Amino acid sequence: MEIKKVGVVGCGVMGSGITQVCAQSGYQVVVSEINEELLDKGLASINKTLTRSVEKGKLSQQDKDAILGRIKGTTDTKDFSDCDLVIEAVIEDMDLKKGVFAELDKVCPKHTILATNTSVLSVIDMAMQTARPEKVLGFHFMNPVPVMRLIEVVKTIATSEETLEAGRDFGKSLGKTIVIAQDTPGFIINRMETPFMLNAIRMLEAKIATPEDIDNAISLGLNQPMGPLALLDLIGIDTVFFAANAMYEELKDPQYAPPSLMRKMVTAGWLGRKTGKGFYEYK
Repeated sequence: MEIKKVGVVGCGVMGSGITQVCAQSGYQVVVSEINEELLDKGLASINKTLTRSVEKGKLSQQDKDAILGRIKGTTDTKDFSDCDLVIEAVIEDMDLKKGVFAELDKVCPKHTILATNTSVLSVIDMAMQTARPEKVLGFHFMNPVPVMRLIEVVKTIATSEETLEAGRDFGKSLGKTIVIAQDTPGFIINRMETPFMLNAIRMLEAKIATPEDIDNAISLGLNQPMGPLALLDLIGIDTVFFAANAMYEELKDPQYAPPSLMRKMVTAGWLGRKTGKGFYEYK
């Protein structure tokens, strides 16, 4: 099937990035938030990112205006009623995601593909909230979306081959490389990366090294673009915490159990860049 119009549920860090990339690739995009304040914040973030590209000479002002012209913000789910693909990008809360899928199933036409940007949660659990489980798949973008070149496309036991191919083709049209993963906890990336990040926190707890030395050792010693603690701050410590908990609950593997320090930081509201304090402080 041909995808012309894309919906994105959620205009936070991931949702705004997905919206921008889709609009940059020529798609008409409808993006929603639960209130006008959060919607305006997300759209402002897209505008800021595009403005920076214009200032760096990577994008013309005319192209920026055209991209923004393809984006429509909304707080009404009914505005997804003419979308060919809708990508859910809300927080990693299964009950919330199930509610989104149930609502989308009522609003969207029968041909619409529904996708989740979850990084760890069971896609089939969301799919079964709809009358179209064969048209549901995982569509896990990497963060930051405009920069990272990979998408994990997740196939459930119910996803049809037609839906999988449409998802693969759509991802390629965004200029991304596609890998296909089965619907298992953490898929490919987070199945490997989560223990790595949690072990960095355990090293900090054990006073083996400072946050700076841990991150410098990894970024310079392993040629990584960012150390694990800085990456946690970027993603959101709460996001990784909830994801790790979800994997631990299903796999019962202790390497996915969040460290005590992480739990305390989430309780304190030290969630990383978005709150100004995590493993580092931000202005």
